[in-house]
Amino acid sequence: MENNLNLYHIFYTVAKNKNISGAAKELFISQPAISKAIAKLENNLDTKLFMRSSRGVTLTNEGTILYEQVKNAFMAIQSGEDQLHKIATLGVSHLSIGVSITLCKYVLLPYLQEFIRQNPHITISITCHPSMETIQDIEKGVTEIGLVGIPSTPGHLLRYEPIKEIQDTFIATDNYLKNLRIREGNGKASLLSSANFMMLNKENVSRMFVDQYLAAHQITMTNILEINTMDLLIELAKIDLGIACVIRDFVKEDIENGTFKELTFKRTIPKRKIGFTYREDLPMSDSLKKFIDFIHSFSEVDDQMPQ
Repeated sequence: MENNLNLYHIFYTVAKNKNISGAAKELFISQPAISKAIAKLENNLDTKLFMRSSRGVTLTNEGTILYEQVKNAFMAIQSGEDQLHKIATLGVSHLSIGVSITLCKYVLLPYLQEFIRQNPHITISITCHPSMETIQDIEKGVTEIGLVGIPSTPGHLLRYEPIKEIQDTFIATDNYLKNLRIREGNGKASLLSSANFMMLNKENVSRMFVDQYLAAHQITMTNILEINTMDLLIELAKIDLGIACVIRDFVKEDIENGTFKELTFKRTIPKRKIGFTYREDLPMSDSLKKFIDFIHSFSEVDDQMPQ
């Protein structure tokens, strides 16, 4: 900038007060010093900025043009200072979270409810994606932290903070199973070949885990209907459409009250972990650090996944 910022600040204050004495009081400098600064700015710009009279000063046309621009600049500076002050005094900041619709509903919301209560001035944005897309967004630096099903081979860029163990299971209504037995009999082979199995899409982390289990135990299902969300799987199972593969924790009450029957195989599907993941190699915002400290206090598992 060709001219000293201080000259513009003096010009802005004089124009705002419409007199030199008022500007002198606001800036805590003498009136002659202000007059000298204005004269220097006018000389530098080769234009007259003020018309002087006994009642004070008024802007010339050129002065008005300059004042509008300078006013916007100093208002922007003031806004920036105000925001920094809020950050320092209130902890105002932003946190971006990636999560699947299912994990958001059943796992994340209780965390967020308490975290927001403790940190009311942190604004939070949530992007709902399947776990694999959330992981990709975090690797790219698009999202700060995500709640995901932890993959069996975690990426080297990410740190995982497990918070909960979950278990996949197959459920159906008693009515669906009763009608299936009438049609096909009670044999396991007839169940696998004739039942309508409803599962998440193959790209989903939960589906990948269950597929690995089924392949390891040579379990093959003939009729598989792929559904986008677990909530929809549960609702379709409730209307007797088939056998749904879901996370047990999310239908625990329905199993206990008899809405669903739980199907078991010779070997139980192993439990797996879900947790928060983030890029540890990137600078950590204050809001992210607060959230990580918060989830440590609520975690249901003590061990951490390797980086």
